[in-house]
Amino acid sequence: MTKNFVEELKWRGMIHTIMPGAEEQLSKEMTTAYLGIDPTADSLHIGHLVGVMILKHLQMCGHRPIALIGGATGMIGDPSGKSQERNLLDEKTLRHNQEAIKKQLSKLLDFDSDAPNAAILVNNYDWMKDVTFLDFAREIGKLITVNYMMAKDSVKKRFNGDGDGMSFTEFTYQLLQGNDFLHLYQAYNCKVQLGGSDQWGNITTGTELIRRKLDKEAYAITCPLITKADGTKFGKTESGNVWLDPRYTSPYKFYQFWINVSDEDAKRYIKIFTLLDKETIDRLTAEHEAAPHLRILQKALAKEITTMIHSEEEYEKAVEASQILFGGATSEALRRLDEQTLLQVFEGVPQFTVSRSDLGCTFVDLCAEKTQIFPSKGECRKMVQGGGVSLDKEKVTDPMRTVTEADLIAGKYLLVQKGKKNYYLVTVE
Repeated sequence: MTKNFVEELKWRGMIHTIMPGAEEQLSKEMTTAYLGIDPTADSLHIGHLVGVMILKHLQMCGHRPIALIGGATGMIGDPSGKSQERNLLDEKTLRHNQEAIKKQLSKLLDFDSDAPNAAILVNNYDWMKDVTFLDFAREIGKLITVNYMMAKDSVKKRFNGDGDGMSFTEFTYQLLQGNDFLHLYQAYNCKVQLGGSDQWGNITTGTELIRRKLDKEAYAITCPLITKADGTKFGKTESGNVWLDPRYTSPYKFYQFWINVSDEDAKRYIKIFTLLDKETIDRLTAEHEAAPHLRILQKALAKEITTMIHSEEEYEKAVEASQILFGGATSEALRRLDEQTLLQVFEGVPQFTVSRSDLGCTFVDLCAEKTQIFPSKGECRKMVQGGGVSLDKEKVTDPMRTVTEADLIAGKYLLVQKGKKNYYLVTVE
């Protein structure tokens, strides 16, 4: 007996609104449900992950997920939750983005097995590109009144002066999304659409279209929009989105995002972004509350999600990199870091640049003359004698030791540490 999909989402805090009849439909038979993904970039970011996790639960509960890449709708822009028009994409870019997104989804969904509930990837551009405006106006436009469309919150907000109005193109967006649902109902017997709570208006237009065109019932389930405990937007950092593609957000930075969430957020996120069961999460939460300083929930969350999106190996590398800054990591661990991660680990520390011709100088000269790590040679010698200085995570015992090519990390860096917490990164050019 597989788990009940709606029950699973409820205890995880992943249901905002559920249309009457949806739960009965899902408990009656294997049901096909879809979720739309915006292809404006060639990577998903963690904001997309909520929807993808819902598709994952759907499949694990024995139902069939469809991931719809919004190629056609991506060429138009969705007014929901936005006050501005969005940039439109050309077909070549859309196709590239679709392939990249499918690769990421394949880590979480089973597209390739011969199971009856194997996931399907579709792009609405494929069925929309040959539809003429006249056909669309006659077949779809006549079924939904303008009064019905105007009553939607996403439309009302824009008409009431939020942003600079709404183009006809964006006004038709809900009809296009409704048409997707109609198409998937006819092509795949897809009876449920999933999405964020800001999509409710668009999704219900689809259920209405199916009712009027086919005289059949279809359903909607939305999840809450994820925010941080302080009310700010989830998934954004100072440097922008947290991406799933390591080219845009390294596994180390990805891991750091999750390990640094607040206690309040960790309690919610561990239910939403991991597949851990209720007993495990309840146990981890109790352990966390008994000793919050150990950050048990954050560590479990970061481990599960970094392993799921990247790999166990990348997770272990990220943990090791974190320990270099905060723990007693070894010189070998430091030397194993790739250049990108090294620079990210030491992003905020004071940095100096010296010339390659300076190699061969003494350690005390490096620290007090070539750089300003120490204000004077005397102070450097004194601290070295007290055992409080290391180079590349190895204690310096002789201030007159020579600094050579062999000391360089990744062929161009030296890491000097004063005391427990003061790091200095020296780039040799």
